[in-house]
Amino acid sequence: MTRIVVVGNGPAAHRLVERLRAQGHTGRITVLGAERHPAYNRVLLGSVLARELSPAAVRLPDVDAEVRLGTTATRIDRSRRKVRTGDGEELAYDVLVLATGSRPRSPGIRGIQPLRTLSDCERIDGVAGPVAVLGGGVLGVEAAQALLARGHDVTLVHPQPHLMDSQVDPAGGRLLADRLRGLGLALRLERRAVEHRRGRLLLDSGEAIPAELVVSCTGVTPETALAVRAGLAVRHGIVVDDRLRTSDPHIHAIGDCAEHDGSTPGRIDSAWEQADALADLLCGGERRYRGTRAVTRLNARGIELVSVGAVESLASAEAEIVTLSDPARGRYAKLALREERISGAVVIGFSQAIASVTQLHDRDLPVPADRLALLLGNPATTSARVEPSDDAVLCRCNNVTEKSLTAAWHGGARSVRELARATRATTGCGGCADDVARLCAALAHRTEHQKKGVA
Repeated sequence: MTRIVVVGNGPAAHRLVERLRAQGHTGRITVLGAERHPAYNRVLLGSVLARELSPAAVRLPDVDAEVRLGTTATRIDRSRRKVRTGDGEELAYDVLVLATGSRPRSPGIRGIQPLRTLSDCERIDGVAGPVAVLGGGVLGVEAAQALLARGHDVTLVHPQPHLMDSQVDPAGGRLLADRLRGLGLALRLERRAVEHRRGRLLLDSGEAIPAELVVSCTGVTPETALAVRAGLAVRHGIVVDDRLRTSDPHIHAIGDCAEHDGSTPGRIDSAWEQADALADLLCGGERRYRGTRAVTRLNARGIELVSVGAVESLASAEAEIVTLSDPARGRYAKLALREERISGAVVIGFSQAIASVTQLHDRDLPVPADRLALLLGNPATTSARVEPSDDAVLCRCNNVTEKSLTAAWHGGARSVRELARATRATTGCGGCADDVARLCAALAHRTEHQKKGVA
């Protein structure tokens, strides 16, 4: 029976074990987790920081595996197929999976607190007074908004001209900045931190801003040290092929640490898709990982924002560009279309459009001829084109598909609250609540119609 050892206990590792068991793997699985916390959904750290969710609420369900918490892997003996742990134990494997994730990129300033783990949230939790957040990417914006919601005076420092520059275009970034300023957040764009002194953060402009605590959200780097020591092929991440194999056919890599086709996406949806593909392969299937369509959703209270595809396409002269701007209401949408399909999009504030655009992009479907109706969420024009498939993910925070929700509904969960308890859908950022409610109503209507047909 195949012995599988997984190094790492994040969402990618958790998903892999879950899918292996679902597909019938009965062999021994050992998971080594460096953190002392059980597996949890890292995407929801902002909600934990905002105290909207407790650490227990983001914990992932237990899996059927030997999970060793607080255990690091220090060496891989490829010739003997053994992994040495920090306490000197050696574990034999037939298949080794590296799901070592990534580590925070340091801005090189003393006395700052990274935000990457639940333990980091705990350390930040007890601090009073003004706070500075370094980095205006997704996590930086979420952390700044969360700390602001807790009553801190917060300054967000970002070296680029607009926020979330890897996900949104300049116009979208400006609107996002206006929304955050309206909530009371102070912004310092095109500025870098130089030094943190007691109670103050010094910027490269010479300005000193109040900061009892500085939280760093300046990006991550794939954790590849174990792979490098083992002599595996590593560029930015651990190099893998379409079967998620490293340069050693007995060792695979998934999640933030893996580099596939020259890319390290660093997104949880990529990690889940890689885990699904690898589970199928290890159970005798023929599935291949071909990459994941980029979708980023901001988990920040009161701000609906989604980015899909490549932000560079929004400035392409070869694409059809559709823009709808309503700054007075804090709404903005920009689509880049190629051959009637979405190659990139930024949508802020248009709730119906967020759901429709995401589904069209995920399924690579042509957009409706009436572009305005799509952005305004006109159901008469768009519903037939964007009805989700069974495998469509409705809750991105917890990777819950329509199929899973439908199964839970038929299993007796007949309300949004009951579906949330059964599947965890809506328990993350809450952005999928309307979609889940619509599905719930559709299932109820369908069942009632069937009953009348039988009668």
